[in-house]
Amino acid sequence: MNEHPLWAHVEAARDRFKQLADKVWAVPETCYAETASAALHLEELRHQGFRATENVADIPTAMIGEAGKGGPVIAFLGEYDALAGLSQQADVFEQMPVTAGGNGHGCGHNLLGSAAMLAAVAVKNWLEATGTPGRVRYYGCPAEEGGAAKAFMVRAGAFDDVDVAITWHPDSIPGVTTGSSLANTRIDFTFTGRASHAAASPHLGRSALDAMELMNVGVNYLREHMPDEARIHYAIIDGGGISPNVVQAKAKVRYVVRAATAPEMVQLVERVRKVAAGAAMMTETQVSDSVLAAVSNLIYNAPLGEAMQRNLDLLGPPRFTEVDRAYAARFQATFSEEDIRDSYRSHGIRETERKVLADFVVPTSVGAVPLSGSTDVADVSWVVPTVQLWGATQAIGTPFHSWQMVAQGKSQPALKGMIHAAQIMAATGADAMLDADLRARAKAALAADVGPGGYVSPLPADAEPPIAAMG
Repeated sequence: MNEHPLWAHVEAARDRFKQLADKVWAVPETCYAETASAALHLEELRHQGFRATENVADIPTAMIGEAGKGGPVIAFLGEYDALAGLSQQADVFEQMPVTAGGNGHGCGHNLLGSAAMLAAVAVKNWLEATGTPGRVRYYGCPAEEGGAAKAFMVRAGAFDDVDVAITWHPDSIPGVTTGSSLANTRIDFTFTGRASHAAASPHLGRSALDAMELMNVGVNYLREHMPDEARIHYAIIDGGGISPNVVQAKAKVRYVVRAATAPEMVQLVERVRKVAAGAAMMTETQVSDSVLAAVSNLIYNAPLGEAMQRNLDLLGPPRFTEVDRAYAARFQATFSEEDIRDSYRSHGIRETERKVLADFVVPTSVGAVPLSGSTDVADVSWVVPTVQLWGATQAIGTPFHSWQMVAQGKSQPALKGMIHAAQIMAATGADAMLDADLRARAKAALAADVGPGGYVSPLPADAEPPIAAMG
């Protein structure tokens, strides 16, 4: 088998990044509160000899590490945020939290950031060994889970001089990400009414809780009259207190509004705002809203995707062992048949033989499969040619945002998949560094997709990173 020169550089540096992934797994922190996780990434950047910049876009847990000089700029995007309520012990085949109600890495971002930095280190060491001109950067990006940090970083100009951006995401089947994602806005609605005694003088009260409930009912009716790809979800942040004998004077609900494109998403947000205004009118309350975060839809870059696919085909899938498969089988036994089918469906392929770990890669013959979720990588993809890989780090059928994903986050299959992803990303980065024609075609493809209107940030002009609200 032909070997890419970057693979040896990944292998030489991999042990420290296995340790980094495990350390970040042990300190799961959520949206904009990734203090310990960011410190671990910053420490490793400096250990590896990168020139580090902190507080990128005025976000305390965002960073950039750069190495090299001259030439093109190749960026690797890393993440390290976790999810609330998914605390789980490692390598345990039943739900068993470390801390009841605590956080957990239910989307594998402990692996994501570690592999992205490993790829950057491999490219850095290759540049030094070969004397190749060029700069490699690692972008430490917090708050992907609902905080849109990359959108704020894009708006601040952090990616303005980048030629190519490369990233990945843990999954169960390795393949190039070819589909788009949903544009997304996270917005809080706060209703203000008038408190009163709910029995003695209910006529004097104006219930913010009633208004919020009416809004939720109204949005449920709206669901029938929006595009098929659109999604709306909500969570009650403040129900107005715990005293039912007091008419609730304050209530807050958080909505996530998704649509296929940013313009469609903006239109849908306005319709949701009208529902909120109607609920306030019916209850004689007031409503205000605040956008916490917003992201665009992802743009697939075909020239970079084809380059990444060539490296994936050359390397093949991760080399899992029978021990790895026996381990994964115990997790797969906790999944439903629908979970397993969905893993294949999400990659545009069908199951032909029951497998517990992927010993194959998604072939080039598979067309683009839209992502049902959202990501702030999308906003980078509008300003920089961007390519993303799905890595194979867990049993086939593992649901995202589940205790099973947290439990597998330190396993041998997870770490093998992480190293495999770093090899693909590093090789693709080096190819882009050396091939001016590839970079030119990638930029031309992006320009054609973006069109003459250019990138328009989905963030309101006055929106700031919601560090206090979400951290």
